[in-house]
Amino acid sequence: MISVSKEASKWFENEFDLNEKQGIRITTKGYGSTNKHEGISVSVWQEIPENPIEQVEVDGILYFIEDIDEWFIKDYDLDIQFNKILKEPSYIFKEK
Repeated sequence: MISVSKEASKWFENEFDLNEKQGIRITTKGYGSTNKHEGISVSVWQEIPENPIEQVEVDGILYFIEDIDEWFIKDYDLDIQFNKILKEPSYIFKEK
């Protein structure tokens, strides 16, 4: 499951110029870490969904994870919040 706070969604709306078919793809990058992953962190891209396994729409923006990235999320729910100090989204993985 993916959840996105209204504040985080507003940040994405301001940062990305999405057309009607595109959404925010949540994927990985090979450095950094999350609260549940070491050496891998979250990357986001503006894309058209092809084979999403998880998705949610918030304020008209589709957030999704493709099937190729299932290994990254399969044991977790993802909560995307807005970090007011860093002024960017934070990605919190919670065990299912």
